[in-house]
Amino acid sequence: MYFSLRELSRHAGLSVRRLRGYLTDRTEPLPHYRVGGKILVHRTEFAEWVHQFRRTAKVCELNALVDDLMGDISA
Repeated sequence: MYFSLRELSRHAGLSVRRLRGYLTDRTEPLPHYRVGGKILVHRTEFAEWVHQFRRTAKVCELNALVDDLMGDISA
């Protein structure tokens, strides 16, 4: 299934403007297809692309631990 940017915007909860910016991102551009003047994004490719932004609680917990330790050192 392919999404237009407007459909993807509703699906992902991101603005069309933000999605357009991701199309030309220098490090990890959003995979897309241009058919005529229309931009299409495949649902599976979007899911794979968005997976790189996944964060886990462990990272947050580790960051909090480091902040606590740094606060103790500077005090």
